[in-house]
Order: sequence, then structure tokens, then C-alpha cells
Amino acid sequence: MPRTDVRPFRVSFEFFPPKTAEMEESLWHAIQRLEPLSPWFVSVTYGAGGGTRERTHRTVHRLLTETTLAPAAHLTCVGASRAEVDAVADDYWTSGVRHIVALRGDPPAGEAEYVSHPDGYRYAADLIAGLKRRHEFEVSVACFPEGHPQAPSFTTDIENLKRKVDAGATRAITQFFFDNAIFLRFQERAARAGITIPIIPGIMPVTNFVQTVKFAKLAGASVPAELGWKFEGLDHDPDTRKLVAATVAAEQVHGLVAEGVSDFHFYTLNRADLTYAICHLLGLRPKVSVAAQAT
Repeated sequence: MPRTDVRPFRVSFEFFPPKTAEMEESLWHAIQRLEPLSPWFVSVTYGAGGGTRERTHRTVHRLLTETTLAPAAHLTCVGASRAEVDAVADDYWTSGVRHIVALRGDPPAGEAEYVSHPDGYRYAADLIAGLKRRHEFEVSVACFPEGHPQAPSFTTDIENLKRKVDAGATRAITQFFFDNAIFLRFQERAARAGITIPIIPGIMPVTNFVQTVKFAKLAGASVPAELGWKFEGLDHDPDTRKLVAATVAAEQVHGLVAEGVSDFHFYTLNRADLTYAICHLLGLRPKVSVAAQAT
């Protein structure tokens, strides 16, 4: 008998635009593997300083024309005038994109601090307001359960999120985290600040622990000592590492489910297996056509 107590979960997936033909093949393998799960949307990132802008555009347009997925294109303030950003937004709208992930963006490589373009949008809240003036985009924004690494304080970071909400943000997606208590405390602080939009937990399955630690340091995210212990000694044992990674991520997701969370955003790193496994454990299954059922 099939289970009848499975809750209705919504998932979204994040991809990054490929640099090489080999990476392109890997990306589209992941997309084809995950597409049958009917995600809510899939997002495509910009590189630091907008360095992957054209590749992002190509990937978004290919998603529109070759898949059934709803792409959410990342758009940043970095390295472009308002007119240039507006032109990109207009092109997306004309192409059928209705969802933007609006970000301030990271400084270009080699630059320590963010400096806005003299004729550009200064911050994400300004970008959101500009997008909303042009089209009725659905707008997702970033938030940081442990505070943005460049924010003067956690309070100012929450205030910045509130400005993004007031500018028209539809939802906030968190930076990845590994301790669910951090996410739950953040939810409470955001609610006290009058932030009423949904806050979606960002989940990053650990495919490479050493790489994850580097990502976390850049993002200002903490890595619990217990997580390091779980991956200890597995640097050269990819099969066991994958099993441990699936277990760790499943435990985190089910812990959030127990707290009432039903929407999840997965940072896939252009790999499908771990994300697919976690979605399976949530009860998500590929949709089977009537014709397929009859055979």
C-alpha cells in the first residue's frame, strides 16, 4: 500500500552556469535527472562580479526552451549600470522568465570590498524596486541565518532584509547552514522584525567536506565539529562519503520537517544524486504519465 500521510513538500534547485563542455554535460545530466521531480522552480547563479553573466543568460534561455522547468534567473547590482540591468530584466520578461533572484552581488575577483557601479543600483533593495517598477516579477532574495559576513551586526543585516521585503521581495532563501537551531532562531528574529514573507531554508548536501569548509568560511556559515567528525577519514573513500552525506542531509531535512518546514531550496552544485535521494525521502516521486502506467 502506498503511504497516504506524506505531506505536500515544495522543492527548488540551484545550478551554476558551466565553464566547459564537460561541465555543460554534467549540468544537463543533473537537470534531466531532477526535472521529473517537478520542482517549484530552478535558479541559475551569477558569478562574483557578474562574471558568468552571458553563461547565466544562455542557461536560463535553454531551460525555457528545452525543459518544463520554471527558471529563476539571478540578477545582481555588480558591474552594470541601471540601464544594462534593466535591459537584462526586460529580455528575461520578454523570453518568459517571471522569477528573479535579486542580489547585491559579490565583488569581482581580486577586490575585497563591494563598490556599486556609479550609474547602477546600489543594493538589492534598490534592484528589487527597479524590477518591480518594470514588470511584475516574482522576486526571491538572499538572507543569512548567521549574518552576512560583511554586515556590521546581525541587527543591521535583519534591517537590510526588511528593506528588501518592503521593496517587494516575494520570499527569502537562506544561505546554507548545518545547525537547524540557527535557522529556527533566525525565523523568530525575522518575525519579530516584521518580516512576514516565507523564509526558505537553503540546504547544501556535502559532496566534499574540505570544499564545504571553504565555502562556509566565505559565506560566514559555521560548520559544527560533529559534521567534521562524521566525514573524518573519508577524503579518499568517495562511496562511503556519499552514503554519509546522504544520511547527514536527510537528518537535517527531516529535523526541519518536524519543525513544520515544507519548502526547501537545494544548492545542488550541479550534481543530482544526493538531492534526488533527499527528495525521495521526502516522498517526492517522478510523475508517471497515464500512457506509461498502462504499459
